[in-house]
Amino acid sequence: RLAPGREVRLRYAYIITCVDVVKDPQSGEVQELRCTYDPETRSGGAQAARKVKSTIHWVSAAQALDAEVRLYEPLLVKPEASHVQDEQDFIANLNPHSLERLSACRVEPSLEKAPVWSRYQFERIGYFCVDPDSASGRLVFNRTVSLRDAWAKAEKAKQTGR
Repeated sequence: RLAPGREVRLRYAYIITCVDVVKDPQSGEVQELRCTYDPETRSGGAQAARKVKSTIHWVSAAQALDAEVRLYEPLLVKPEASHVQDEQDFIANLNPHSLERLSACRVEPSLEKAPVWSRYQFERIGYFCVDPDSASGRLVFNRTVSLRDAWAKAEKAKQTGR
C-alpha cells in the first residue's frame, strides 16, 4: 500500500506520500521509507475527508516488542455432538487447527507491563487478553473475539459448495 509515489493515510494522523525507499546494499532489505506529509490532512481537520486508497497503522520496528499471539478456533469440527456417529471416537471430531500460534509478532511497547488477563483490541483483527504464560521479555496474547467470523464463513462455504 505504501510504495514510492503512493499516498496513504496514517491512522489518526496525516496523509503521507512515499518518495524514496532506502535498502541495505548487501541484503536488499528495506531499511527505511522516506516520506512527506501533508500538514493540512490531520485526522479530524478541515481536509480530513480527502480520500486516499487506504489507511495504515504501524508499530515502530525499533521500539516494538516481540510477542506470541495465539489464535483459537472452535475445538470441534462438528459443533453438535449429535453429528458424530455413535461408533466414532470423539477424537475424530477434534479440530486439528483449533490453535494457531504466531511467534513472530510485534506489539507496541506500552504492552510490556500489561497485567495477566488484561484485554486489548488489535485493530482490524480482534480482541486479545494477556495469557498467564507471559513473562518478562516474552509476551503472549490470546484472541478472545475475532472481528470477522472466519469459522462461520468457512462452514457456510462447505455447505453451499463454494
